[in-house]
Amino acid sequence: MRLKPVNQQIVVVMGASSGIGRATAMAFAAQGATVVCSARDQGGLSTLVEEICARGGKAVAVVADVADPEQMAGVADFTARELGRIDTWVHLAGVTVYARFEDTTPAEFARVIEVNLLGQIHGALAALPHLRRAGRGALICVSSVEGRISLPFQSAYAASKHGVVGFLDSLRIELDRERIPVSITNIMPAGINTPFFEKALTRLGVEPRPPAPVYSPELVSRAILHAAATPTRDLVVGGAGWALVLGQRISPSLVDAVLRGPAGVESQLSDRPKSPQARNNLCEASPDTLARVEGRYGAESVRRSLFMRLELSRGADVVRRVTRAISGVVARGITAAWRLGVARGARVGRGREEAELRRRRAR
Repeated sequence: MRLKPVNQQIVVVMGASSGIGRATAMAFAAQGATVVCSARDQGGLSTLVEEICARGGKAVAVVADVADPEQMAGVADFTARELGRIDTWVHLAGVTVYARFEDTTPAEFARVIEVNLLGQIHGALAALPHLRRAGRGALICVSSVEGRISLPFQSAYAASKHGVVGFLDSLRIELDRERIPVSITNIMPAGINTPFFEKALTRLGVEPRPPAPVYSPELVSRAILHAAATPTRDLVVGGAGWALVLGQRISPSLVDAVLRGPAGVESQLSDRPKSPQARNNLCEASPDTLARVEGRYGAESVRRSLFMRLELSRGADVVRRVTRAISGVVARGITAAWRLGVARGARVGRGREEAELRRRRAR
């Protein structure tokens, strides 16, 4: 599977008005791509497009809510009609509720699932027909390290992100089976310095914050641009996130013990009071003042990552390609063995049925 260079692409970025989405739209435009920026926030999108165009880039804005499948289809159809095709669809939109599970209402839980999981599904349903028609392309979904590791006070968010991972794994297999040349990538950021935490509904008494170490949004956008040009299955952004994922595989109980202590609880709490009645983005767009890339933690955010450099290196890509090739050979061997086993089982079964029939006739 070969993807187009970024400077030749038409890219849709969902959730583009702030945070990682805003950084990603600007990065694509800076590399020469034409970017369709979409979110609920008209004001945030307007300033984003103005900023991109002022820097010599190409971008248009389309207001849409990912929870509405018709609006998602409208974004895809607009892009194909006005710009000719879709080469990459990047889905970033997300919301959350910070609260104990028992303090989260069913409506709030459902809304998080609706935006974070069903929104990804609506986006994929809208984008895939156009990616198929273009003959190749990339569907890049930004989930979270919480797609693998659940933090306390985020049961709805963690459930939605685990759902995204399962959905993408199933979709990837289906497309591979049909030999559809569309790359499916799951990007899993750790704690990122964005306005996401300022927007969140919280019942913790304070404004939540990303657990340390905090990483720069540009690291995530770098991973997304890499996946748009190089087929990649999964990318974890942030060495701390990778360590948690690895720890979960080795010893889930050890990770649980770590996360029920200060590293999982106090690390998510800022010193800024915030009530559940304060404005949040669960059901409405955020104010334009939050339409920015970075959050409150720029002074402590990590802007360079050796782990990311290694993960996006040419050597890592070679290893991934070799691993895919070996996996393909092994899979074909397992499939052949399974078919032989099925055929042998069928022959044995038929032999037993025939022997039983002969015995009955002999009686």
